Amino acid sequence: MSYRLSEINQAVRTDPAAFAKKCDADYSAEIAAAARGIAARRSRSRVILLAGPSGSGKTTTAMRIEDVLDHSGVETYTISMDNYFNTVDPDTAPRTREGDYDFESPFCLDIDLLNHHFSMLDRDEGIDIPKYDFPTHSRLEGVVSQHLKLGQDEMAIFEGIHALNDVIVGKNPHAFKLYIAARSNIVDDNDTVVFRHGWMRLCRRIVRDYNFRGNPAERTLRMWANVSRGERLYITPYKENADLLFDSSLACECSVLKPFVVPLLKEVSQKEFPVVADILNGYEQIEAMSADNVADNSLIREFIGGSTLSY
Repeated sequence: MSYRLSEINQAVRTDPAAFAKKCDADYSAEIAAAARGIAARRSRSRVILLAGPSGSGKTTTAMRIEDVLDHSGVETYTISMDNYFNTVDPDTAPRTREGDYDFESPFCLDIDLLNHHFSMLDRDEGIDIPKYDFPTHSRLEGVVSQHLKLGQDEMAIFEGIHALNDVIVGKNPHAFKLYIAARSNIVDDNDTVVFRHGWMRLCRRIVRDYNFRGNPAERTLRMWANVSRGERLYITPYKENADLLFDSSLACECSVLKPFVVPLLKEVSQKEFPVVADILNGYEQIEAMSADNVADNSLIREFIGGSTLSY
């Protein structure tokens, strides 16, 4: 699927609030369809595996699916698989060819514990979900982030970049598997790509890293090459394991992100990061849109902030 540049710009000029509302409605329709598919399969497994590359909106999507399922009578809990990371051990941690820690590898996770917990939940047993501390790269010894025991018509969404990897899916074939990514380009009237879907995710991350962590765009761009490498090796190849491919792109998002991301990108060396010039060229053709038009519970709020949700 692609979005038409001329239609985006026309909508921004004429009625941006209605445009944002329609984009959110389209996203909500995808959420509802995913929730229906999950609910229909709950007799096979109580576990939902939700994966996708960085900047896909996994957090908001998991929360929204949980909300729809809850309102339909299927109480649902969302668990971040980040809490299953192993404490970094210099002797056993996966490494890149260059010898650096490979934090993008699925083998940073405690795969055995994850699979054991999935089996326990499907056997109606309770589990103690661990707690991971990212500043120290360690799992907190003896600390439980959440105790979880699923009752009848209750399910658990395990959300993480590696949720669909074969090392997890292979032992949990009945779990509902959902792959989420921004999958739509913006094209002109000749079907020439003006803005690539990969740029959307990158811009989401740049804005979120700046707004929530104070990180300059240069820092996000420096780590993006390694993130992209990890996606190619460990995430994208396993999207075919999904029962449903979910497109998290919104037609209005580039217009909304433009006032946030363009000033950040203009501070970056285009010589060092050539993709910045391509992104800025794309943004020159896209009309900007005020975030005032965006609802508090919109997916875009995960990246720009100002939401009633917490991250």
